[in-house]
Amino acid sequence: MNAKLEKIREKFINKEPVFGFHIFLREPDISEAVGNLNYDFLWIEGEHTAIDRTAIHNHIMAMNGTNAACFVRVPWNDPVLVKPVVDMGPDGIIFPMICSAEDARLAVASCEYPPKGIRGFGPLRAAKYGLIGNTDYVASASRDCFKIIQIEHINALKEIDAILEVEGIDMVVFGPNDLSGSMGKLTQVRDPEVMDVLDQFAAACVRHNMPFGVSMGSIPENMQDWVRRGANFLSLDGDISSIMAGAQATFAKAQAAYGLQSDLEIKRGAY
Repeated sequence: MNAKLEKIREKFINKEPVFGFHIFLREPDISEAVGNLNYDFLWIEGEHTAIDRTAIHNHIMAMNGTNAACFVRVPWNDPVLVKPVVDMGPDGIIFPMICSAEDARLAVASCEYPPKGIRGFGPLRAAKYGLIGNTDYVASASRDCFKIIQIEHINALKEIDAILEVEGIDMVVFGPNDLSGSMGKLTQVRDPEVMDVLDQFAAACVRHNMPFGVSMGSIPENMQDWVRRGANFLSLDGDISSIMAGAQATFAKAQAAYGLQSDLEIKRGAY
């Protein structure tokens, strides 16, 4: 039994908020340090960063003794890309750009062994290097790895009910920036039309009793929007933006000591 995932499941049942944090840098020290805070999960960003398989492996191992679950976003919804990552034993896989029920079924199948799925057998670290027998590992593998789909394109709206009916999905995360881009309004995440579509997506998740949340920065009004929509979790900010904000705040204090005013502002918008 995966205790970290069971804790998140219990929070979903009890309507308690779940919080995550993005990891964009390669160094496992970062995920180990942040993992010892009170975040429920860390999002290891394998789509938009220089994080490769080795770095993913190191992040997963670094988080093993922490309080946070390790969710890895793979570059694409491709079983070839998913297979080596799921064999490393993360607590969940995030699948980007899910636009149809067919996409969602492929995502789930990538994490499931036959006859339910298409995952090839070779778990290695996920099976504790042989300390868990094959039969026992296969029996628990599906429950011990969240299948998290990301909705981030307007095309998904017409299929959202069919997507949410796909068996095996554990969570849905929305990507406001790419969604706005698919509507011809890239980065305009608070545009009324974009907000309306996000409201529709969220309402569908509520209808299907599907845990859902968002990948975002740390702007309070954006957080409040998702709380209003009934989001179960927020994946907030990240290592790079936190370092930049902290470094700038320290520099601004030094400037203030000399009566100088800072001329830089760190932008921390939606991801």
